[in-house]
Amino acid sequence: MKKLIYPVLGLAFVLSVQSCMDNYKAKYLQEKTLTDDVGVSLIHNGLEGGMTEIKASSLAATNSQNPDVKSFAQMMITDHTKADSTLLWIESDKLLTENDTISGEHQVMIDSLSKKTGADFDKAYLAMMVKDHEGAVELFEEASDDKNQTIQDFARATLPTIEMHLDKAKELAATLK
Repeated sequence: MKKLIYPVLGLAFVLSVQSCMDNYKAKYLQEKTLTDDVGVSLIHNGLEGGMTEIKASSLAATNSQNPDVKSFAQMMITDHTKADSTLLWIESDKLLTENDTISGEHQVMIDSLSKKTGADFDKAYLAMMVKDHEGAVELFEEASDDKNQTIQDFARATLPTIEMHLDKAKELAATLK
């Protein structure tokens, strides 16, 4: 019986170490997730960008005096809320466990935006929307060729909306100058 205990304990130890390594690989190498680095980037950056734009657009919906900016802000809230709910589903479906929060850089932008009023607010808000959407277009274009079909389909379906947001933000920003 004593001779059997050591091999069993050894096997249990090896299996537990292997199990820990699987979790490490899943977190850092996406081996246990169902997507690659491009997909992880789309999900993480898409959610973070969406949350940022919803927060900034909520400020614009209440702080702007320009009806066109208010209308744009409401469109941003609606479209990004819908996209974020889909991204959250994809995140769960692809076995990702991300901490979805607004980055420090974006929080500084939102804090700065909240201190502005009138035309200065509108200009800063639209400049933020142009910058963020230019980055989002690049991200979604890259993900449009992803190996994972779900990521690819979402990126391809969402890219025209993001491009429309970018064009509208540029158009509105030009009218404010």
